[in-house]
Amino acid sequence: MPGLSPLKGTGTTVTFGALLGSSSEAAEEGGNVLTPLEERGKEGRLEGKASDCRAFLRRFQQGQWLTMAKQLQARRLDRIEYNPWVKFIKLSSEYDVVNLGQGFPDFPPPDFAVEAFQHAVSRDFMLNQYTKAFGYPPLTKILANFFGKLLGQEIDPLKNVLVTVGAYGALFTAFQALVDEGDEVIIIEPFFDCYEPMTLMAGGRPVFVSLKPSPTQDGELDSSSNWQLDPTELASKFTSRTKAFILNTPNNPLGKVGWVLGPDSIMKHLRTVHQNSVFHCPTQAQAAVAESFEREQLHFSQPSSYFVQLPQAMQRNRDRMIRSLQSVGLRPVIPQGSYFLITDISDFKSKMPDLPGAVDEPYDSCFVTWMIKNKGLAAIPVSIFYSVPHQKHFDHYIRFCFVKDECTLRAMDESLQKWKDELRP
Repeated sequence: MPGLSPLKGTGTTVTFGALLGSSSEAAEEGGNVLTPLEERGKEGRLEGKASDCRAFLRRFQQGQWLTMAKQLQARRLDRIEYNPWVKFIKLSSEYDVVNLGQGFPDFPPPDFAVEAFQHAVSRDFMLNQYTKAFGYPPLTKILANFFGKLLGQEIDPLKNVLVTVGAYGALFTAFQALVDEGDEVIIIEPFFDCYEPMTLMAGGRPVFVSLKPSPTQDGELDSSSNWQLDPTELASKFTSRTKAFILNTPNNPLGKVGWVLGPDSIMKHLRTVHQNSVFHCPTQAQAAVAESFEREQLHFSQPSSYFVQLPQAMQRNRDRMIRSLQSVGLRPVIPQGSYFLITDISDFKSKMPDLPGAVDEPYDSCFVTWMIKNKGLAAIPVSIFYSVPHQKHFDHYIRFCFVKDECTLRAMDESLQKWKDELRP
């Protein structure tokens, strides 16, 4: 690498991103000086005795002699360091709770998927190696075929499919490829909480528009289908600076992918980001997913199809959770898709408005904390899925996940029954 040479007496090349010199030289070099060594090369080369280098590294690790003209972290990290999940994951681990907050299944994948992974790691040793950067060819081919039939259009596996490291990888690649400094991104609330920081990291400005619930008749449960966008309000959010509009259906949380589908005119830019970041996803995992999709395509729309069986099982779990939550006075909003449901806690907000919490902490956050500590149930406050200015308007909902095992649902029933017994006079 230009500008580097072996350290004297070591034969080892070390890379540093700043010039090396005395602290008095900091002003002369604009402040980007770390520490003195025996001598400094003209191009910022680190040269010195091995003992000098060891001493430098010790002091560097201890944070000594470090002078910088700018803040250490990149500006794109400003305002995104807080993650609301940390608090509630920590609380759930500290108390004996039934965790219905995080959206992970606590039951094993189907047997055919496990077998596909076993095949991938045991049959072809070349699957330990790199495959094509933008996707393992059998996987991109089956994805193009599978979704082409669903969408009723031709999908080119080479031009219209990109395999990424999970849904986060797909989203991050898209934001980095398409959103530039000053671009506006329209986000529908409630939204999954990574949309806003990913917009900000790309230099964009998030613009929020909320789904609003329609009134329901007395005694009637609300439904996610009652949450509507105001078309006039949505139209008003589009400007000459609008670059992207995030549409997620079923909406999270009212409602792991690992790939992106789209026209080549857009996908070519995502491929550029992908090849210069993660570059490649594990070949064995891609091979297992490809085999699983091939099996599913043979059974698609039949009773044996996993995509038929899973929704049926989730609907049973959903209906069971709705009945249990209603027993303690919670009012579920019936979801039309996904494996989450939100619950209206307005009655509790009226009866116990002064729950402990930080100054300006939304009520639903205080309620979830109280429920974890006192009722042994973990959920997620829905206000974290809203922009800060709008949180106060939606602080009377909490989110539960029902993609859970029978044992977990039974424990939920027991906790809610205990809660119900405590409510009796």
